[in-house]
This record gives sequence, structure tokens and C-alpha cells, in this order.
Amino acid sequence: MRTQLKSGQRGISFLGLLFVGGILAVTGVVAAQVIPTLIEYQAITKATKKARDGNSVAEVRALFDKAAQIDDIKSISGKDLEVTKEGDKVVVSFAYQREIHLAGPAWLTLKYVGRSK
Repeated sequence: MRTQLKSGQRGISFLGLLFVGGILAVTGVVAAQVIPTLIEYQAITKATKKARDGNSVAEVRALFDKAAQIDDIKSISGKDLEVTKEGDKVVVSFAYQREIHLAGPAWLTLKYVGRSK
């Protein structure tokens, strides 16, 4: 009679539930720290598109700094931008990295690179 009951049981064990819950919790904590950097990257990309309307390097950097104040961009400033010309178009490019402390000696390094088109 016991063999019939065991074959009909289905589900996850308590240890399996703890393991899956732990993995989901760690993933959630890391995602909660990564998502703000992605939002800031989008704000930087938007600011570089606005800044490319400048005629000189100084004007491009000033336009970026104004947009950075509005969008609360802290990872990069106008002096970190690379401003070039391709034909008659101004191209603004940037590169920076963010480090997120995970635990002990473990860090997550995110490298962001972009340019206006």
C-alpha cells in the first residue's frame, strides 16, 4: 500500500524550494542594483543625442552637462565625451564603467559604450 502513495506524490521538496528561493532572491538583489545603471545609460544616450546639436566641442559638452543635471547623471560628465566630426555631422561618443559590490571580494563590472548617430 505504501508504494502506491509514493508513486502518486508530486511536487518539490523543502530543500529544493529553499534552493530555488535563494537563487531567485540573489537574482532579484543583483537586478535591483543593475536596473538603475541601465536607466542612467538610457539617459546618457538621450543627452548625447541632444548634445550633438552643438557647433563646437565646448558647446557640445555644455549641452550635455545641462541635460545631465536634469536627468541626474553622475557616472559621466561633458569632459568625458569624445566629440568628432564625420562629414558634416557631429558625433558624440562615450565609454564608462560601473562597479557593483556583490559580497566579500566579488564585484560586478558593467562597461557601457555608446555614440550619437
